[in-house]
Amino acid sequence: MGSRSSGSSRTSVGKYELGRTLGEGSFGKVKFARNMETGDNVAIKILHKEKVLKHKIIAQIKREISTMKLIRHPNVIRMYEVMASKTKVYIVMEFVTGGELFDKIAKKGRFREEEARKYFQQLINAVDYCHSRGVFHRDLKPENLLLDANGVLKVSDFGLSALPQQVREDGLLHTTCGTPNYVAPEVINDKGYHGAKADLWSCGVILFVLLAGFLPFEEPNLVALYKKIFKADFTFPQWFSSSVKKLVKRILDPNPLTRITIAEVIENEWFKKGYRPPSFEQADVSLDDVDAIFDELEDSQNLVMEKRKEQPATPVTMNAFELISTSRGLNLGSLFEKQMGLVKRETRFTSRCPADEIISKIEEAATPMGFDVKKNKYKMKLQGEKTGRKGHLNVATEIFEVAPSLYMVELRKSGGDTLEFHKFYKNLSTGLKDIVWKSEDETVEEANEGSGIVPS
Repeated sequence: MGSRSSGSSRTSVGKYELGRTLGEGSFGKVKFARNMETGDNVAIKILHKEKVLKHKIIAQIKREISTMKLIRHPNVIRMYEVMASKTKVYIVMEFVTGGELFDKIAKKGRFREEEARKYFQQLINAVDYCHSRGVFHRDLKPENLLLDANGVLKVSDFGLSALPQQVREDGLLHTTCGTPNYVAPEVINDKGYHGAKADLWSCGVILFVLLAGFLPFEEPNLVALYKKIFKADFTFPQWFSSSVKKLVKRILDPNPLTRITIAEVIENEWFKKGYRPPSFEQADVSLDDVDAIFDELEDSQNLVMEKRKEQPATPVTMNAFELISTSRGLNLGSLFEKQMGLVKRETRFTSRCPADEIISKIEEAATPMGFDVKKNKYKMKLQGEKTGRKGHLNVATEIFEVAPSLYMVELRKSGGDTLEFHKFYKNLSTGLKDIVWKSEDETVEEANEGSGIVPS
């Protein structure tokens, strides 16, 4: 790990030193972190207890986390441990560095059948194993499919992606969630659904995208999109083989009762080509930390504290590994859109202007666009006054020093609609053209060179 400038501060929780934010959601955020005892890099999901209590899902979270700790599978992101402070829950997870599977598609356009099959087999392995442990994902989508350094598929957020859901007396799930293009018709219908059947539908959409390079169901408005999903109204490109067409049709069956099962998928001729069942060992796992996370005793010995030194009035200096981790592959927030366009939840630019000037220029550009600006040293929160498709657009901004007199500015959507964030950034960047030195596509490479990192 590279070092920080002597004046800057670090926040630590237990034996972990927290770094930059990797992603944000309705219950909290995910941060990059380092185990100070071993030097290993991890990702820490931070949930706010208050929000969890408000949704009355403590028992469910404890159950989900307990199950996730027991899951040790080569194609599922590993959960190491759980900690809690008085106000937050910290879920420590494996940090993978190979980027998102769909970033590879964005570069290639689409995969050949052999390559698509290899990833689909790993996806089915992960999903099947978790289902056998009673854990359903409920929100399988592109940003949850990551690759490790060896190119092995890892499904993230299994069992944690749709926390507010409950199984009712009928044994079915009832909360609609997920990215609309990937959601099974019975989930949209809101008459209850089986998690396993819904997960498999999402896997079918993912398989189609791997092979086609575009979505099977794509309409600009939700009503039209849902109509297509209900009818499974989609067209195969000409390059799909007849055997894979048959399999996709069986998976994308709008009737969950006649839809193929995962056991049947594994026996399918197309699927079985070159198939190797995963090999792994089950280890002894302690669940003591899970029971302790909602311990309400104030003097509980199990509670950890966030330790933070006073932040000086200079931008945080980003170290070498964190800088590499800003490359597009490690962002946990890409959305897969039409014609392979990547509409991201975050973006960045570099500037040689002084940090104070950058802050002033962003405020000058955002205020006339109808944004309320709150500043905290070299971080800003921009809140849109208008209510958009998913409430108010909120943008978190932070300035990092990546080399002497070279700053990286990160803008991250922390609330609202991703497409609206994309539009906002386009408009904002017009007002910032005088201070922007490089756009995001060039940022990492230039910043790497400025820090003495030579890209491989």
